[in-house]
Amino acid sequence: MKFPYEEFRFDEVRTYPLKSRHSKSRLDDFARPFQRGTGISGFVDGLPKLLAGKDFRQVVDALVCAHAENAGIVWGIGAHVIKTGLSPTVIDLMERGFVSAIATNGAGMIHDFEIALSGATSEDVNESLEHGRFGMADETGRLLNQAINDGVNAGLGIGQAVGKFLDSIAPPHADASIFAAAHRLKVPVTVHVAIGTDVIHMHPQVEGAALGKGSLCDFRYFVSSVARLGRGVYLNCGSAVLLPEVFLKAVALARNRGMDLHELTTVNLDFIRHYRPQTNVVERPTMGSNRGVSIVGHHELLIPLLAAALIERVEKP
Repeated sequence: MKFPYEEFRFDEVRTYPLKSRHSKSRLDDFARPFQRGTGISGFVDGLPKLLAGKDFRQVVDALVCAHAENAGIVWGIGAHVIKTGLSPTVIDLMERGFVSAIATNGAGMIHDFEIALSGATSEDVNESLEHGRFGMADETGRLLNQAINDGVNAGLGIGQAVGKFLDSIAPPHADASIFAAAHRLKVPVTVHVAIGTDVIHMHPQVEGAALGKGSLCDFRYFVSSVARLGRGVYLNCGSAVLLPEVFLKAVALARNRGMDLHELTTVNLDFIRHYRPQTNVVERPTMGSNRGVSIVGHHELLIPLLAAALIERVEKP
C-alpha cells in the first residue's frame, strides 16, 4: 500500500492544563545556593533533591541511621581507593565508629602494606614491565608472603595475619595503614584473593595453600559481617568484579540461614558504572526495597565529601 502526501492535522490535538500534570522536576526540589559559613551541612542540605543529589542524601541518612542504631556499616574497598590517597579518611571513619568491618582484594592489601613500609605505592607498570621489574619489589613479595604464610598457619585469616604482622614490625608509616588501624581498633578486615592476580603471587615465597585457606577463612568472616546488616549499610567502593561477586555470595548464604536483610542499604561508589556492582550490589540484594544506590564520581572527591557530611551530622557542636 502506498501512502499519499497528506499533512497530519494539528488542530485536533488534545491538550491539558500544565498544573494538572505530574512533573518529575519541581521547584521545591531545586538546589539552594551555598551560604558562606554553613559548612558541609549547608552544602549537602542545599543539594537538589533530584538524581545524584537525592541519592547522596539517602546514603548519608542511611549511614547516620546505621551508626546511631549500631546496625553495622561494612566497607568493600578496591585498591584504587587506597592508591588515590584515601587511607587517612577511611582510618578516621574507623576511629569515629563508621566502620564495622572492611573487605578488600589482594591489590588493596598490597598498596596498604607498601604505604605502611615506605610511604609510597603504585609502581609505573608501563616502565617496569618492559625491563622485567614489574611486581618485583623485594619487601612487598617477601614480607607479605611471610605474613600470610605464618599467620594462616597459626589459624588466622589473611587480613588478621597482615594486621598482626604490621603491628609486630612497627613500620614507619603505620599510622596511614588501614590494616594496622584495623588491628589496633579490632575492626575485622578481610582479603579476598584471586590467585594469579597479585604481584606477590610471582615471588618464590608464595604458598598457594596459605592463600586459599586464608582467603576462605576471610570469606567466612565476611559472610558473618554481612549477615549482621539487617538494618545496616554495605558500601562497594572501587571494586568492579571481585568484591561484588563475593558480596552476592555472602548475601545468598545469609539468606540461606534465614537472616533478614530486607532493610539492608547497599551503595556503589565508582567513577564509572560497571555491570557487576550495579547488579550484584545495588539491584539484586535490595530487590523490592529500593534501598540500593549507585553514585558515579571520583573516589578522591566522593569519599571525603561523604565522610565530612557524616561527621557534621553526627558530631554537631
